[in-house]
Amino acid sequence: MTDAITPFTIAITEADLTDLRARLERTRWPDAETVEDWQQGVPLETAKMVVHHWRTAYDWRRCEAALNAWPQFRTQIDGLGIHFFHVRSRHPQAKPLLLTHGWPGSVLEFLNCIAGLADPEAHGGTANDAFHVIIPALPGYGFSDKPSGTGWTVERIADAWAMLMDRLGYDRCLAQGGDWGSPVTVMLAQRHPDRVQSIHLNLIAAVPQDITDPTAEEQVIFDAIADHKRWNTGYSTQQSTRPQTLGYGLADSPVAQAMWIYDKYRFWMDCDGDPRKAMSLDALLDNVTLYWLTNSGTSSARLYWESFHQVRYPALELPVGISLFPHESIRPLRRWVERLYPNLIYWNEPAKGGHFAAWEQPEIFVSEMRGWASAFKG
Repeated sequence: MTDAITPFTIAITEADLTDLRARLERTRWPDAETVEDWQQGVPLETAKMVVHHWRTAYDWRRCEAALNAWPQFRTQIDGLGIHFFHVRSRHPQAKPLLLTHGWPGSVLEFLNCIAGLADPEAHGGTANDAFHVIIPALPGYGFSDKPSGTGWTVERIADAWAMLMDRLGYDRCLAQGGDWGSPVTVMLAQRHPDRVQSIHLNLIAAVPQDITDPTAEEQVIFDAIADHKRWNTGYSTQQSTRPQTLGYGLADSPVAQAMWIYDKYRFWMDCDGDPRKAMSLDALLDNVTLYWLTNSGTSSARLYWESFHQVRYPALELPVGISLFPHESIRPLRRWVERLYPNLIYWNEPAKGGHFAAWEQPEIFVSEMRGWASAFKG
């Protein structure tokens, strides 16, 4: 095992891009849905529109250049190669900030936030708002290695993140996460409280199980959660029980991979039913293409098999910040969250944004990081 940190540059071969376009050209389409909306999934005409743009107009090299504009590295931790961004601020008082993505997201979620976090004076802030930014790719995602055995749970990932921060020379840090990044961040704080000063979450499953006579306000939330479970969680059932079976389609068909993700854009983004209202189709395809080119559809899904049925949100005493974006799938009440996190130092409900908060609204996300960090007095 080596502690070496090696500079990394993304360099997809032209053969891989040619193969992608050829596969898109040979797509065998299913018959159209029998409804007039998204009830049965991504409509055929929408899928054809996305794939046509992907095949004829999309440019991966643009995305590759944007990623390579920031310093990237790889290092071996617990036998696995981990890909990460590490952008040090020029400000000596900058705070180390560890950002963890989820599924079907990637390190791309934070790309447009890096400049505002690391160089705040050039982006509406002050030197006191500066962060050293660390963005690792989860095991099995993107350019991190794929685990070849079982056991890469959120707890093990949290331990790996603690080792990564130690290797980078940070004794203490702030940590933020959404989606899978949320339980990873919580477990990092629970298992390594000496390393984490405060955490921030934009997804929090603080839903109490002991309310027998809910108020009208609580009932609205319970109804929304029930609707979400009824109509929007089929993906998690499949990924948490049969990721390998699902993976054959995701590995062989770029259209299958694209629609598996595009469906989530539609329902999880703050987009009025059309993901292109949240961001450009090129940006949406950047993330899809990253999954395709790294063949990480199956390996990323296995995180559900490893941890979905065992996800825990233990109570924490350390300072916690929450940003509750309006189109997040779970929107707990503040009093529910305070039962888990009595030292809740920051709570805000931004006006715009969904599940992919940093990706959809980078300026708002940067503002939330500054607000939370300012509330933390440690």
